[in-house]
Amino acid sequence: VCGSMDIRNDVSQLQKLENCSIIEGNLQILLMFTTGTEDFRGLSFPRLLMITEYLLLFRVYGLESLRDLFPNLSVIRGTNLFFSYALVIFEMPHLRDVGLHSLSHVLRGSIRIERNQELCHLSTIDWGLLLPDAVDNTYIVGNKLAEECADVCPGILDVEKPCAQTNVNGQMDYRCWTSNYCQKVCPCGAGSACTAAGECCHAECLGGCGRPRDNRACVACRHFHFNGHCLPSCPPRTYEYEGWRCVTAEYCASLRKVSHNPRDASKFVIHQRQCLSECPSGYTRNESSIFCHKCEGLCPKECKVGTKTIDSTRAAQELGGCTFIEGNLILNIRRGYNLASELQSSLGLIETITGFLKIKHSFALVSLSFFKNLKLIRGDSMVDGNYTLYVLDNQNLQQLWDWSHHVLSIPVGKMYFAFNPKLCLAEIYHMEEVTGTKGRQNKAEINPRTNGDRASCKTQTLRFISNITESDRIFLKWERYQPPEYRDLLSFIVYYKESPFQNVSEYVGQDACGAQSWNVVDVDLPLNSEQAPGVALLNLRPWTQYAIFVRAITLTTAEEGRNYGAESEVVYIRTMPAAPTVPRDVISMSNSSSHIVVRWKPPTQRNGNITYYLVLWQQLAEDMELYINDYCHKGLKLPTSSADTRFGDGDGPEVEQDTEERCCPCRPTDGQLRVEGEAESFQKKFENFLHNSIIIPRIPKRRRDVVAVTSLANTSSVEPPAPSRAGGEPKPDFQIFEDKVVRDRVVLSQLRHFTEYRIDIHACNHAAHTVGCSAATFVFARTMPELQADNIPGNVTWEPASKNSVLLRWEEPRNPNGLILKYEIKYSRESEEVTTVVCVSRHRYSKYGGVHLALLQPGNYSAKVRATSLAGNGSWTGLVKFYILGPAEEESGGFHVLLTVTPVVLMVLISCLAAFVFFYNKRRSNDGYPSGTLYTSVNPEYFSASDVYIPDEWEVSREKITVIRELGQGSFGMVYEGLALGLVAEGEETKVALKTVNELATMRERIEFLNEASVMKAFKCHHVVRLLGVVSQGQPALVIMELMTRGDLKSYLRSLRPDAENNPGLPPPSLKDMIQMAGEIADGMAYLNAKKFVHRDLAARNCMVSEDFTVKIGDFGMTRDIYETDYYRKGGKGLLPVRWMSPEALKDGIFNTQSDVWSFGVVLWEIATLAEQPYQGMSNEQVLRFVMDNGVLERPENCPEKLHELMCRCWQQNPRQRPSFVQLLESIKDHMAPAFRTLSFFYSPENHRCDSGEASDLEME
Repeated sequence: VCGSMDIRNDVSQLQKLENCSIIEGNLQILLMFTTGTEDFRGLSFPRLLMITEYLLLFRVYGLESLRDLFPNLSVIRGTNLFFSYALVIFEMPHLRDVGLHSLSHVLRGSIRIERNQELCHLSTIDWGLLLPDAVDNTYIVGNKLAEECADVCPGILDVEKPCAQTNVNGQMDYRCWTSNYCQKVCPCGAGSACTAAGECCHAECLGGCGRPRDNRACVACRHFHFNGHCLPSCPPRTYEYEGWRCVTAEYCASLRKVSHNPRDASKFVIHQRQCLSECPSGYTRNESSIFCHKCEGLCPKECKVGTKTIDSTRAAQELGGCTFIEGNLILNIRRGYNLASELQSSLGLIETITGFLKIKHSFALVSLSFFKNLKLIRGDSMVDGNYTLYVLDNQNLQQLWDWSHHVLSIPVGKMYFAFNPKLCLAEIYHMEEVTGTKGRQNKAEINPRTNGDRASCKTQTLRFISNITESDRIFLKWERYQPPEYRDLLSFIVYYKESPFQNVSEYVGQDACGAQSWNVVDVDLPLNSEQAPGVALLNLRPWTQYAIFVRAITLTTAEEGRNYGAESEVVYIRTMPAAPTVPRDVISMSNSSSHIVVRWKPPTQRNGNITYYLVLWQQLAEDMELYINDYCHKGLKLPTSSADTRFGDGDGPEVEQDTEERCCPCRPTDGQLRVEGEAESFQKKFENFLHNSIIIPRIPKRRRDVVAVTSLANTSSVEPPAPSRAGGEPKPDFQIFEDKVVRDRVVLSQLRHFTEYRIDIHACNHAAHTVGCSAATFVFARTMPELQADNIPGNVTWEPASKNSVLLRWEEPRNPNGLILKYEIKYSRESEEVTTVVCVSRHRYSKYGGVHLALLQPGNYSAKVRATSLAGNGSWTGLVKFYILGPAEEESGGFHVLLTVTPVVLMVLISCLAAFVFFYNKRRSNDGYPSGTLYTSVNPEYFSASDVYIPDEWEVSREKITVIRELGQGSFGMVYEGLALGLVAEGEETKVALKTVNELATMRERIEFLNEASVMKAFKCHHVVRLLGVVSQGQPALVIMELMTRGDLKSYLRSLRPDAENNPGLPPPSLKDMIQMAGEIADGMAYLNAKKFVHRDLAARNCMVSEDFTVKIGDFGMTRDIYETDYYRKGGKGLLPVRWMSPEALKDGIFNTQSDVWSFGVVLWEIATLAEQPYQGMSNEQVLRFVMDNGVLERPENCPEKLHELMCRCWQQNPRQRPSFVQLLESIKDHMAPAFRTLSFFYSPENHRCDSGEASDLEME
């Protein structure tokens, strides 16, 4: 358990979180201006599960997601809030998603996510699942517009299981934190917790649990934690602490209130079964216990003390809050630290003492001003029957009270002062007049020889002769002081403190031990007696008024009551200005495609006179990641952007006054005023954060001045470059411009249409040339679109592509509004009224320069095209007309072509023959040697013999194949379910899987597709998916496979999770089921091993599940595109499944049967976890290093011992120590189903004929 943490400036500070599982307090991560994305790569704190107060992030550059940083943070309790918010994400310029995919509960407070210009995936989060009671108070504004984000949840674009759907504001949608992590939706009800498998946790669990319905296995507790159990309330004799755990009274008594000064720490108390830092209002702590008790009336009103001796601050604390002392007080404080503030907090409320006040031997006291409210010493009892105030032997007492602000009455009795060597007689005589006791005392009771005999009783006033001020220091000199004996002058002491008002007293807050509100500087005498003494006061706050006085320290003796000394009056000096805080409330508006208007408010702390504002702006690159998605997909929303064309309420641009009568604006309600006040306080808090890290704005090398200005001299930049829209460095050709303006607004002109700009505003005062300007406050703004920018230039052209198809081509818009995301083609045949609309993704367009329209009926057609950008749709092009020939036209057309082409061909042949004869004769005339250099080239259309697919006995006639429905997307093309006639028995139809190649694939890709499938012709094993046939003649080519109706093993395992939407109604697999799956996979791999075949890519995604739940080794190389995130490109090589690869394969590129065994162990891990991603939380580069450094996967939670033992055998670092697949089957054969004996390769005669050794073939990368 860790306390509150404030992590700032340096990313290495995050290491403080290394061992924290619970932060009992708040976590603030802020002000990291020099960090980049690489600094956070690999940083992860998976132990952190809960924060009891709040989480705040502010201006951390380079941090793109919290996904890896806090992968298991599940609960934020919100016991103390940051302006009523438990999660605050403010001005994080590079954050692209929140990513707290384990977060399931925010118990108190709300969420504020503001001004994060790159932040997406906010609309895909159901905040009501996290904070059902406070969702209406969620404040999410100023982030990247949802229309601009490509917010895609897992499972929408691929075969993964989709995320759960919930209803938010009447809209049903998928819920996820990122494109890879769904939001947890527990089926057990709102606010409940579930296991990873979807089983209901105990009612007292939060954030999940390791075992269902067990209050000892909770990630966090809903109410209270005690001795490893989650409980609804604390057991007897225990007390609630920090809102989440139970502690004993002994533990509570040992706690101290947190304070910068350990001596300020006070004990905790117990009230209403809670362990608190102090009693609540209306209660006070019992003197003899740690329990709080209710007070009668003003708390407390009266303290009966008899005769109370205060000899320490602890004794004084016992009178804390007392206003009426019935009895006598004796102060005898010989030592102590920070006495002035301690005594004032304990005794400062006392107004009346019924008896006497005796102060003796209190060497630690300098003044009695800590009795700041004492008005009456009644004298019901007196010292020696005579003295109501008795002051004896206080060696450092210099002041009684500041009589200009204090009134004290002593109605009866006398005062006695003796042996107070630093207390001047004038101070005592002044008290006689104020208290009304003058004339009651004789000379013996106020002895002039024992009071003030060692004090410099202001016989001379020192005067300051010069002062020089800077923003953080003051240089002072004062006149020389010449006592009768210069040798008696020892030194000077300068006192200073902040003083917003000119009404301070030099004694207030002092004590003899140096703890005082005044800062003290000792000044030695100058070596030259003629030189004026002086001092430099350092580390001061800029633009702040200070109270200062100086006192001479002399060696004094009492002669006729005169003591020589000197002291100045209190003077007030203000430091010089410094850089101001940031400008506030920046807003922007675009009123054309080339202008942006920006307005702001002055900084809260100007630290001088604001003379101008420095405005810098830079174009940002568009988010190229938007090109990754296919916006023609029916499940994907099209991102759009829009320019902000108006200011917020009351901040509109200046317009002519409208003379029409209008209604007066309504007065804001109390609720609106409260919200506005909170927003202002919220902003000021972050300005204070920033002011502690002042940044001098850089002056760019190239700039454009809108008005004639003089460049700042001697300024340098410590601010990082403005980020691009993609979160990296800005493109070098994006120039930074600047302008200096004296008003609180600026109009930026000559901007690019529909382009986003980052605009920084710095406040600068008259000293900016020396102290720099403020840190930047920034805003992102986009110009308005250009109306014609998305129109396609030129005409659409066409050319015949093949039979019944054409290729339409067109140019891209040369200067579009942002990014072009897709194109739409609208075409129709002239004889028909039906219009067909085709969507073309930009990726597809860029591949072909247009689009193929296939399977067209003969006839005349017309088509038009338009582009869609971030700003919306462009205009349609003019119609282009084309035609498709019918069969008769093709024949006649062929005849006419033949008549035309034949003469041309004959002429070309004759020309070639003549040229050949000419060059042949010339070569013979040159001694038979070539005179030039011989250049060779490769014909890209040439195929070697091995590249050509030759039909064989596996060929199936296309007429025998019927397509039923789509199953999903394969690596080469679509996969369909179909029927094959006569494939197994004559006249019978068999359900099959049909794999196709894309109609636009090249010839090489089609041949590769057929050859890759041909690998399986040699395999005939029950646990390897069978090839049934090939259709290579005509287009598209088809590969006919055994139909595996339950899909791949990875998707099947995930569907068995209890919270899966596509759960087939089956329970999670038992140990017997897992062993059965493992045996079937091992049998298929043993067969491949016997065939001398190395798989190289064994994983759950490459295993298939049949209708009867049999698991088989899938087809090879055909699933890579479906799960492309499971692969990684190492160096310049091809894509590698690094999370499933053995150490030797990663190091040396060696693939053999032993490396397949390692991968088999990872498949077992996938089975045990229901297809979680291996090495979750690590990047691919981290996995590479981890595995090559002998790392292995951790044992899955609740994993059976038998299954884990198999994994460990497969993960031996020495490949020779790993078992073969046959040996693995030997160890589990008794656990297999009876049918395994008759169907498996393991029990077949073929296995017994094979050599027992494993295949020695190696495949090198």
